Amino acid sequence: MSQIKYKRILLKISGEALAGDQRRGLDFTVVNSVCSVIKKCVDEGVQLGLVIGGGNFWRGVKDGADKMQRSHGDAMGMLATVMNAIAVADALEKHGVDARVLSAVEMNKFCEYFTRDTADRYLNEGKVVIFAAGTGNPYFSTDTGAVLRGVEIEADAILMAKNVDGIYSADPNTDPTAVKFDTLTYDEVLARHLKATDTTAMTLAMDNHMTLVCFALKDPQNIYRVVCGENIGTIVKETM
Repeated sequence: MSQIKYKRILLKISGEALAGDQRRGLDFTVVNSVCSVIKKCVDEGVQLGLVIGGGNFWRGVKDGADKMQRSHGDAMGMLATVMNAIAVADALEKHGVDARVLSAVEMNKFCEYFTRDTADRYLNEGKVVIFAAGTGNPYFSTDTGAVLRGVEIEADAILMAKNVDGIYSADPNTDPTAVKFDTLTYDEVLARHLKATDTTAMTLAMDNHMTLVCFALKDPQNIYRVVCGENIGTIVKETM
């Protein structure tokens, strides 16, 4: 059995990452690969909360900009995260992992309403808890929702699994001189306007002394490697 560094984590996965090469919808080859690694973590005693973005269906303000009212676009984005949560919960169950979807917006036909105590109880029972519908409010990203839930469940760290393998000085897709950071402080991320999370999410993490690890989901095994403390991606914390 490997040495586990983070006993309780909040894992944030971008919706686009679950779409694979098709970029829209769900690629169940990717979904099942992620679920397999989540099962590996749970089998070793890791308590795991999960937040999934909705960008594979709808990107809120980015898809609705200049076409619809912002709150309406964000509402569609929240619903997209619920669809992803239900799909991943179903896949986890097929892998033998007990999962529960808790939504920030009441929709009891599809999932349970979120409370901190319900989430904590399920985590202590060994269930994977999937937090859906962001914060339940417009103008907040799923990154902010992930940090909020991570703080509420008192996670040891928040793992941000994205399409980029860490935090860079610039966009590595457009700037060949971009430099990847191994570690950063919250102040450095905010002062340099680095594209790690949105400002609200980073400030919330800083105010609550919450460690963030940003890494690539391209290889889902990276989730397990980070849980075991391997230096993958970029770690953001209070001090270097």
